[in-house]
Amino acid sequence: MKVGVIDYGVGNLGSVLRALEELNAAPVLVNRPVDMHLNDCLILPGVGSFTDCARLLAQGGWVDPLKAEVEEFGRPLLGICVGMQLLADFGLEGAAGSGTPGTAGLGFIPGQVEHLGARGCTLRLPHVGWNEIVANGARDSLFAGIPDGTDFYFTHSYTFVAKDGADVIATAAYGVPVTAAVRRGRVWGTQFHPEKSSKAGFKLLSNFLAGPEC
Repeated sequence: MKVGVIDYGVGNLGSVLRALEELNAAPVLVNRPVDMHLNDCLILPGVGSFTDCARLLAQGGWVDPLKAEVEEFGRPLLGICVGMQLLADFGLEGAAGSGTPGTAGLGFIPGQVEHLGARGCTLRLPHVGWNEIVANGARDSLFAGIPDGTDFYFTHSYTFVAKDGADVIATAAYGVPVTAAVRRGRVWGTQFHPEKSSKAGFKLLSNFLAGPEC
């Protein structure tokens, strides 16, 4: 199985590639939009700010080809950290006082990305460290064999606020409810870093790769 890890100019790709190699997948660093089509499934990483990552996607010509892969060809996609946030309609980072509604995302999963403080979180931000997750409703295939209360590694200050709660497949608690994972169709996202989450994270990545969609 060829797993395309999208390289659109953000860092932190090495740990994702190493985790996939540990799972005996065949990860490919995809640095041209046209090459996404050569892979069985795709992973969209992201670190830093929503605004910067969205800008890099747009400047690199990734947006329309990525939408085609997902919406026309049904290519399974997993967004990680800011990569998950980019699945939303837009992010509010940097929007305060600008007179704009925020920065456009990919729009795969309806919703917006908001600062945890704006959601009422009074704990230290960014939220960095291990946090328990709980499945939301029927357990999604991404969390098969992963019990509620399992810890995953988070580092973020913003959270995905989905328009439809059914798109949220796992949550965490950090002063306020936090969207830990989302899914709509063949698109998944995790706010935490599975590649940095030890055995549980590797199990989650294995579940993604083993799914019938891939």
